[in-house]
Amino acid sequence: MLYCRHMPEQNNKGGGPGNKRPNRRMPPVPPLPKMPRGDSFWINFATSVVLFLLLAGAYTYFTGVDGEAPEDIPVSQLAVDISAGKVSAIKVDGDNLKITYADKTEKTSKKEPDAALTQTLTNYGVSKEALNKISVEIERQASWQFWLTALAPFLAPLLLIAFFVWYLSRQVRGAGVQAFSFGQSKPRVIDPNDTGQRVTFKDVAGAKEAKIELLEIVDFLRNPKKFLDIGARIPKGILLMGAPGTGKTLLARAVAGEAGVPFFSISGSEFVEMFVGVGASRVRDLFLTAKKAAPSIIFVDEIDAVGRVRGTGVGGGNDEREQTLNQILVEMDGFEPNEKVIVMAATNRPDVLDPALLRPGRFDRRVVIDLPDRSDRLEILKIHARKKPFAEDVNLELVAERTPGFSGADLYSLMNEAAILAARENRKTVAQYDLVRSIEKVMLGPERRSHVLNKKEKEITAYHEAGHALVASLLPFADPVHKISIISRGRAGGYTLKLPFEDKRLQSKREFLDDIAMSLGGYVAEKTVFGDITTGPSNDLQVLTALARDMVTRYGMSDKMGTVALTGDGGRAMFGSGIEGKEHSEKISAEIDSEVKNIIDGGYKKAVDIITEYRHVLNAIAKRLVEVETIEREEFESILIAHGIQPKRKEDIEHQPIA
Repeated sequence: MLYCRHMPEQNNKGGGPGNKRPNRRMPPVPPLPKMPRGDSFWINFATSVVLFLLLAGAYTYFTGVDGEAPEDIPVSQLAVDISAGKVSAIKVDGDNLKITYADKTEKTSKKEPDAALTQTLTNYGVSKEALNKISVEIERQASWQFWLTALAPFLAPLLLIAFFVWYLSRQVRGAGVQAFSFGQSKPRVIDPNDTGQRVTFKDVAGAKEAKIELLEIVDFLRNPKKFLDIGARIPKGILLMGAPGTGKTLLARAVAGEAGVPFFSISGSEFVEMFVGVGASRVRDLFLTAKKAAPSIIFVDEIDAVGRVRGTGVGGGNDEREQTLNQILVEMDGFEPNEKVIVMAATNRPDVLDPALLRPGRFDRRVVIDLPDRSDRLEILKIHARKKPFAEDVNLELVAERTPGFSGADLYSLMNEAAILAARENRKTVAQYDLVRSIEKVMLGPERRSHVLNKKEKEITAYHEAGHALVASLLPFADPVHKISIISRGRAGGYTLKLPFEDKRLQSKREFLDDIAMSLGGYVAEKTVFGDITTGPSNDLQVLTALARDMVTRYGMSDKMGTVALTGDGGRAMFGSGIEGKEHSEKISAEIDSEVKNIIDGGYKKAVDIITEYRHVLNAIAKRLVEVETIEREEFESILIAHGIQPKRKEDIEHQPIA
């Protein structure tokens, strides 16, 4: 359990800075700049124009049309030049003449159609001796070259225009293709032969009972005939329920890895689109794909995104989520045993799922994955420590002891933060000190060394945390204190860390009452020592008030109210929260408020008695905190022993009578 003193913030209105969710909102993160839709059109248009000009230039170049074309002369001038001996060669290409002079200049001309060149020149008075002195070459074109040359001036512009239109319409055509592909699901597929992504039960620590339940699924996928021959039908759907980060997705992948079958993974939110019917179409496509690859596993993460209770009045009868859920129900009911397709889903909100989804024949096996206990946490830490070099002083058992309530994801983050801390300090190994620091970083956030308290605030914070620690040490049913600190972390100005000797599954009324008194230790210490109250204890007051109300309304721990549950199960799910009707009268509500106040007043009296009687111990703890800022368990217990207080031992807790 962690008790923090939150530091005051300027301009913090209503509730004080101790709230877990501060009233002062953080400035919104600016969205990434988006390109306007019109810009993409103009970019495509400009690109098309440039391509058009380049192609036109290339056509002009290869057709020989340029600014330095040879001089065109009449046939009469050609006859005069031949007679004068100026012409060295003539090339005849149909009716076109290409003339090369003795000075290497080139000119062009045209002869009479359907007439021989020599006959034409003879008619112009050129003698046979002059004609014999020049070289005449006649070029003959193939038929396809003739037609290509004749049609090129007409076809080339048409082809350029057609390419221009195709390039501009490509984006529109691509958008149309995407529209037609909306109904196709795009699951992430893990092939059983991909050893790099394959996960087995050896890679999953803890969750022993969940593994035993899932081993039957693995056995069915490997040997379905054994079950079918005896008339047994394996569950069609397995629902994994547990807190976030407990390893639901990892367990589903481990089942596929152990069975050696394809694993189709998709999120529940990926079924929901703005177009009606898209979600149902994607469900059909997903199940069809899995059936073709059978035996296989379909895994739907966060199924509560589409599997919520129907008939809430949101979206009407044609709500897209309801249509998607209906299709899932139909597909699961249509399964046959020999298809060997198992549907697995994960959620941390099983209370909001539709009853039709949980009935036998659909998700008829529910596997609960709890937070890991101490031994499971140790195994998880060992898995995450495989590729990390550790120093000789590392003790993972101590880390597992200090992390009650941590999920598998929290432990992964812990080990990763420890490695980052070591790398930041240019060390090659991870030390125990890095692991201890990473525990607090995961729970509270990084240290705020730059957040320097003035002398008065530092003293107030020290007495506040000392009050928590002293009351916890003297109450018989409170957990022992492991660390006290007045170094700011996250929004906490200081914190007191107390941990049980062993993980607990049940909490007694006496433990709750001592926790309430311990929460008030900082409040009472500030009021007793300084005669005033700051905003620091606001978070403590919220926590203990909620705990006292749960004792009265949920746990039946009030003698006055008796064994009556005065709160429902959250009501009907709507907009992500429960909508509860009025469950008791105004008189009962007033009695609940009165009983909650009586419980809190009892805890306050306990805290006042301890702080008043052991004021000298409080002063000693606070003075030491001001000097060193952090006190570990060994030093704290030495202070208690020096003032005649015996620290708690595990044997003392075990021999306490049950309430």
